[in-house]
Amino acid sequence: MAVDRAEETAADAGEAAVSAEAAVRTYAVAPGVRLNVRSGPGTDYGIVRVLPEGMRVPIFCQSPGTTVSGPYGTSNIWDNIDNGQFVSDAYVQTGSDGYIASRCG
Repeated sequence: MAVDRAEETAADAGEAAVSAEAAVRTYAVAPGVRLNVRSGPGTDYGIVRVLPEGMRVPIFCQSPGTTVSGPYGTSNIWDNIDNGQFVSDAYVQTGSDGYIASRCG
């Protein structure tokens, strides 16, 4: 019977992980933009990858950084889209000029 409980616990954990992933909201990157993803919140950080056009990104937290002008205004807010990966909020359609997620840190 212990095996059955372990299997149930593993199944519950798997379902919780899927639910958490489904609950993550994503935001559209500006149309026609291939967006640089940087290792930190600013243009002085290295580019770790480039997002193709038409991408949507999650925002886990936000940090102040280099001020950038883009399709959605001028902002010093940088969106953390993955571990060690940031994009300028000026290129992400969040519907706000301010913070929409907690500050990173």
